[in-house]
Amino acid sequence: MKRLVIVTAFLVVVFLAWQFWSADGSNPETNTASRGPQHSEASDPQPKTQNSKPPAPPEPSEIADALNTPSGDIRADLRIVNELITTFRTNFPHDGNPVGDNAKITATLAGKNRLQLALIAPNHPAINRAGELCDRWGTPFFFHAESGTRMEIRSAGPDQKLFTTDDVIFAP
Repeated sequence: MKRLVIVTAFLVVVFLAWQFWSADGSNPETNTASRGPQHSEASDPQPKTQNSKPPAPPEPSEIADALNTPSGDIRADLRIVNELITTFRTNFPHDGNPVGDNAKITATLAGKNRLQLALIAPNHPAINRAGELCDRWGTPFFFHAESGTRMEIRSAGPDQKLFTTDDVIFAP
């Protein structure tokens, strides 16, 4: 009986040590971060040299191509901006809406996110010098997150003043 208790205790200690070793990342066989990036000849047919450039980020999507075009109107523009935000949420389901002020939200939609997913080109004509996404009259959109998955988008309208009677609002 004493021998069974000793063997059981030994197995428990070995199991716990293995769990701890695997969880803290100190196992050199499973911790790829400590060994640097792993490449195989089969998956990387062209070896990288010291002068090679990192891969270019993907091209921006075409969702925003019609934003603020003369053939559209402000309601179409608001639908496009909503589609940008909806597409972001689809690609980042655990993040919800992009957050922050207009410039931060615009930067996120333009590719400053962990996937470098550009839903709008960073040099799109609807983005002003301050990095804000603007309506067809040049006024930055006002974003109000109603929840993690609902975003109200407001255009100041032709008078270029927010919260007046000519504002146009997209509320999902």
